[in-house]
Amino acid sequence: METHLVEAGPGREGTVGTAAPAMVVPDDVTSVFMQARPGLFKIAHRIVGDTDEAEDVIQEAWLRWQRADRTVVRNPSALLRTTTARLAINLVQSAWKRRESCASPWLPESTDLDATPEAVAERHDVAEGAVRLLMQTLTPRQRAVYVLREGFDYPYGRIAELLGIGVDNTRQQASRAQERLVADRPRQAVDSVAHRRLVQAFLAAAQYGDLAHLEAVLSADAHA
Repeated sequence: METHLVEAGPGREGTVGTAAPAMVVPDDVTSVFMQARPGLFKIAHRIVGDTDEAEDVIQEAWLRWQRADRTVVRNPSALLRTTTARLAINLVQSAWKRRESCASPWLPESTDLDATPEAVAERHDVAEGAVRLLMQTLTPRQRAVYVLREGFDYPYGRIAELLGIGVDNTRQQASRAQERLVADRPRQAVDSVAHRRLVQAFLAAAQYGDLAHLEAVLSADAHA
């Protein structure tokens, strides 16, 4: 996606038989994206924690920006940031979400039960990084809503019931969680014991469907 500006050199105007090279000006689609790209990379890298994967996220964001109906976009920068964050989070989630198409949506595929030790270790590392990011960025209530909604497709009504809040409030918490994940703001300190407890609960839910324990951990944190 590099954009080059080519200018005619001095004296070329009068060269017979040689057309002066025209200046190549980036179109609006490219220039808007390239201007936002450094910030988008920071967002992607902060979420996925890997340079190559962050670049993959940026490439996909670029493709989506090209296909977008920009006539209805009021704030291109905000749209690009949100798209990048969503793609990066999806990339992290895809490493530990294994779903059985014919069973409950949060159950792992049967092939996961036979995963190699290396694959299990990798999944654990990814889960640790994702949970740490959520704990550094979100409030306990936002974290509970985000994990249950985005990680396990819980309906807002069920999440509201678990947390003892209204459905509208639950939707607001989900929206605020998305905004915080996109925003470049200071990280919160993470308690190592709480982090380990949530990672273990999350992995048990993702791999074996032990959602009751995950609900208990998230609810306890949200009401602490």
